[in-house]
Parts: sequence; structure tokens; C-alpha cells
Amino acid sequence: MHRGDIRDHDSVSRAIAGCDTVLHLAALIGIPYSYESPLAYIRTNIEGTYNVLENARIHGCPNVIITSTSETYGSAQYVPIDENHPAVGQSPYAATKIGADQISLSYFRSFNLGVKIIRPFNTYGPRQSARAVIPTVITQILAGKKHLALGNLQPTRDLTFVTDTVEGFLAVAGSDACLGEAINLGVQTEISIGNLVQEIARIMKTDISIESEALRLRPDASEVTRLLSDNSKVRALTGWRPQYDLSRGLEATIEWMRINQSMYGNKHYST
Repeated sequence: MHRGDIRDHDSVSRAIAGCDTVLHLAALIGIPYSYESPLAYIRTNIEGTYNVLENARIHGCPNVIITSTSETYGSAQYVPIDENHPAVGQSPYAATKIGADQISLSYFRSFNLGVKIIRPFNTYGPRQSARAVIPTVITQILAGKKHLALGNLQPTRDLTFVTDTVEGFLAVAGSDACLGEAINLGVQTEISIGNLVQEIARIMKTDISIESEALRLRPDASEVTRLLSDNSKVRALTGWRPQYDLSRGLEATIEWMRINQSMYGNKHYST
């Protein structure tokens, strides 16, 4: 264990020294806060990624897995979204992740650093922060709430259970065929936020009502309205296949959160 900050070159150097594989997962990820402090995202997501890449180059680490995001695609211009889809920075968060992807690929092309980029599509599951919609909805229903105020209910997402995401990371990390590539990790199915909440309620055997609250809406041009992955590349390069459909993943998540309610607050919808 190394105490440090992804923005600090020296602490990143100490962590990477002697490693043969680096999985870079450090980031600022909350989209709403990126409207408030874009510079914090630039320093963490872009400069932090530079620190990982440069120290991996200096220390001769041959295998560097960069965590990107499906948000780099913006709202789908076609579906399913493959890795050739244009990059669109619809939020400061997304823009910084696009920048991190590009500097990572530049290190592959310029210095022959063993970079691999993974773009997960909306991972969920046990232990997820309550800022995300699934744990927030589950914990509020467990607390007996029948009326939920959410943001936009229309956007669709391709939801990937955390075990599948982890297996995808390990598959990409172990595959030389993925060097210099950006790779989607998604189930290749989509569901709207409104229907997702109703599916959670169905599994939990409860009736709820939902309203879309103006305070929780993102700016229109910044809202990513549709995400649906094409996962054919990762399947071809690594043999990875998702093992959890949405119902099975939600059931596992709900059961874990039922047992571990004390780990979550449930007074309000987290932003």
C-alpha cells in the first residue's frame, strides 16, 4: 500500500516502481461536480493519467491499463456504439477522459508503451457509491420510501455488473492483442432510467411512484441520452463474455445492500 495522490508525480512513481502491470482507476467521476470545478477534473483525469504514463515509461512497466468511460462517446450517433464512434465531450468530465485517452494512445505510438484502454459501460453492483442511481434507489426502497424524485428518466444505459467488468479488466490485461487499443466493456443491452427504477421495484416487490425533478436535470446539451455498447471487439480479442444479465445483477446487488444497509445513508437522493 502506498499513500499518495494521483496528481503527485513522485507518489505515483513510488507506486509504479517494480510493477509489471498497472491498472489505472483513479479519477474524478461525478458529472454534476464537473460543471462546478472543471479544473479539478483536468488536474486529476488528464494530469493524473500523464503521471501514470510517464512513470510507467520511466520504470519500464510493460502493461498499462487505462480506465476510460462510455461517456467519451456522448449521445449515441449510431448503435450499438463501437470503438470507432466519434468522441464527444458533452461534459467537462467526458472531455477530460477523452484527453486522457488521447495522451495514453500518444504514449503507445510515441514511446511504445504497452497501453490498453478500457471503456466500461455503466458498471454497477455491491459496494457502489450511493451517488449512483441504482444503490440510491435500492436503499431508499429498503428504507420504506414509496415516492422517488430523480433526474431525467428517458436516457438509456448499458449496465454491466461489476463481476463482469472485473473479469473484462483481467482479460484485457492478459491479452497482447489489446495493446494500443481502446476496448468497450458492455453487455450490449440498454434500458431507460425510468424502466430501470421500475425493474428494481419489481424485483423488490414494492410499488413506487417516480417524478423527474428539475433540480436533478443536467443541461440539455450535456445530457448523454443513449448508450448501447458493441462488445464484439473485446469478445474477439480476449474471449470475454458477460455472465450477468440485468435481472441477475440487480438481484445480487439488492441482496448485498439488504444485508449491508448500515453502510449507506437513505435520507435523500445523492447527487
